[in-house]
Amino acid sequence: MSSPSPFDSKGPFESKGPFDSKELPDARSLPTSKKLPELTRAPGVLNLVKQSLRGDADYDYTQGSISRASILLAIPMILELALESVFAVVDIFFVAQLGTAAVATVGLTESMMSILYALAIGIGMGTTALVARRVGEGDKPAAALAAGQALWIGLAISVGVALVGVTFTEELLSFMGAENAVIAEGANYTRIMFAGNFTIVFLFLINAIFRGAGDAMLALKSLWLANAINIVLDPLLIFGIGPFPELGVEGAAVATNIGRAVGVAYAISFLIGRSGRLRVGAAQLRMQLAIIISLLRISAGGVAQYLIATMSWVLLMQIVAGFGSAVIAGYVIAIRVLMFAILPAWGLSNAAATLAGQNLGAGKPDRAQKAVWAIAWYCTLYMGVAGVLCWVFAPAIIGFFSPEAAAVENGALALRIVSYGFVPAGFGMALTQAFNGAGDTLTPTLINFLAFWLAQVPLAYVLAVVSGFGAQGVYWAIFVSDLIIGVVACVAFARGRWKLREV
Repeated sequence: MSSPSPFDSKGPFESKGPFDSKELPDARSLPTSKKLPELTRAPGVLNLVKQSLRGDADYDYTQGSISRASILLAIPMILELALESVFAVVDIFFVAQLGTAAVATVGLTESMMSILYALAIGIGMGTTALVARRVGEGDKPAAALAAGQALWIGLAISVGVALVGVTFTEELLSFMGAENAVIAEGANYTRIMFAGNFTIVFLFLINAIFRGAGDAMLALKSLWLANAINIVLDPLLIFGIGPFPELGVEGAAVATNIGRAVGVAYAISFLIGRSGRLRVGAAQLRMQLAIIISLLRISAGGVAQYLIATMSWVLLMQIVAGFGSAVIAGYVIAIRVLMFAILPAWGLSNAAATLAGQNLGAGKPDRAQKAVWAIAWYCTLYMGVAGVLCWVFAPAIIGFFSPEAAAVENGALALRIVSYGFVPAGFGMALTQAFNGAGDTLTPTLINFLAFWLAQVPLAYVLAVVSGFGAQGVYWAIFVSDLIIGVVACVAFARGRWKLREV
């Protein structure tokens, strides 16, 4: 059966309002153990926000109002992603005071680390899908076992990446097109980031477990703690304030890794010993190769789709690097601002993944479909507004981070061009995450391959290098890839084959 179009009059906005009581069952008719939390029955946005931030462990996302479930999941996920992005924004703000070479170091390192992010996010998507499906089926012990096995995969990834990154730091920076001055100033920053990569892997992975279980507030709390430490330590270690040593750009790496390590420790304390939806004990941590293989199989598509995307970003950075450090600095600042600007849409998209997985697990594919279309529209509306604001205030935003005119001019141009693709990107983010939450990681992988490797990378090279448009050609290629992802994702989701995926 084909899915309804997002423009169908009987689509996700059919109800009278986001808190339409007709979608909720009468709490008095439910068994005592299944009654909805009191705030669920109380109308009003403020109470909904309070309930979301409180992180009620008993809320059932497979019944009741879809809009309410979406918001309860999305609020902590949005804040979680905002806090994750704060790492990047805070670092680039302080590092920018050291000059364009320091900013270039951070940007080139982040481009390489994006491959690690692809691995962590891809494994996290498979973990979220498997945990969400088991929770939807009411089998929490199986969900906890899947979570425990995911940690073994994370350990293997972090050790392998550390060995390669620490051993070949200078060679990797040179491969990325770094100038000799950048390598001399930033090699230690890069080395520290690779050595501490386990903090990234486990923060992503544990938070993916929490999201799959519908416990997004725990993921948010761990990032609150990590960011608070990073924000305090960044200026102290970069500039040597008070008794702290002046480490320059290396200080940003040390502060980030310390903050993330504390956040990981806090998250693990809930996962293995404190109250939460899932508890992973010694039994769940015993290695189960069958489950690990199943996780890897489910995650393979997620890893592939993010590797496709991130490798394209690495190649784009190499193209941009050919135009000098000032252009790199503007591009890096613009991309970080863009990533921060789209975070609410990413949070909503993660909520789509959880709702798709849990409702399919509960045998409610039509509800899963309706929830995803609703979230896709919310994402798109937000992205339209964010795109307008980024275009209007681009010079002021980039100028806040860098005083150098060349970097500001290039960054503002990048921000404006890429923001043209925000509306289709809103649909693309929500629908591709819904595929992932349903366990169908192949479809978004194919979409990414089409958009990034068949369109974005070749077009960026032709426009920037062959046609002589310079870095501007790269920015237009990014816009085109966002447009392709949005259109193709809508068509693929409407076909409805994702509802038949077995996990």
